Amino acid sequence: MSTIPAAATPSKALVSLARCALLLLFLAGWEILPRLGVIPSTTFPPLSTVLATVVDNREFGRHAVTSTARAFGGLAAAIAVGLPLGLLLGGWFPGTRQALEPLMEMFGQANPVILSHIVVLFIGIGTKTQLFIIAWLSIWPIAFSTISGVRSVNPQLLKAAGSFGLGRWKLFTAVVLPSAAPAIITGLRLAAGYSFIMLIAAELMGATTGLGYVMATSAETADMKSLAAAALTVTALGVATDALLKLAGRRVVTWGYQGVTG
Repeated sequence: MSTIPAAATPSKALVSLARCALLLLFLAGWEILPRLGVIPSTTFPPLSTVLATVVDNREFGRHAVTSTARAFGGLAAAIAVGLPLGLLLGGWFPGTRQALEPLMEMFGQANPVILSHIVVLFIGIGTKTQLFIIAWLSIWPIAFSTISGVRSVNPQLLKAAGSFGLGRWKLFTAVVLPSAAPAIITGLRLAAGYSFIMLIAAELMGATTGLGYVMATSAETADMKSLAAAALTVTALGVATDALLKLAGRRVVTWGYQGVTG
């Protein structure tokens, strides 16, 4: 009986080439289609016009720095809460995790933008509200990914390490944390993506600076060049942050497993 051969896996170089080609095709279409009139340039400006708006407008740099600080501030707060919460509930308090899981699931689905009136009532309008909105939605992917990573540690590996007389803290730092690192990094990348997504919504709530503010005022005045420039800047910041986390994650995971096997 004949068997169907498995499909050949494309090489990394071929995948990278395809990604670059698709990106260049998209950017070329963004530049060419509005100029040819296929897409109205008044509502979808060419890429070169958008980039020129970013470069020529000095205020964009100030707004971009402000928005980046807000996104990173909310993300840092989410890490400070979500990472310890996930480590504790995933490893040391499984009973507490089971009790809190339905409540955490509910909190994870509670969109702070929908509850914005309640948030403003308790916190007020300002930077604190913006940081809270970003942090709230970013906490849960970190916490849930960390819990999943800790729970997925191979029990046989823990038994083998325990047989060498490792204490609880050494067992955690040498075995549990490196094993859970890939899941934790995934949670951090998801949270970073959420932080930039929620950044715009947060800056629509009374902010007078930031890229979200630029997008809101540009939409009101039909300034599509500034609107597209702000959207492109937010996207670029989000992509750059994800790339940095991905690179850092590879280094951390490699270092962690070298520490276990070294």
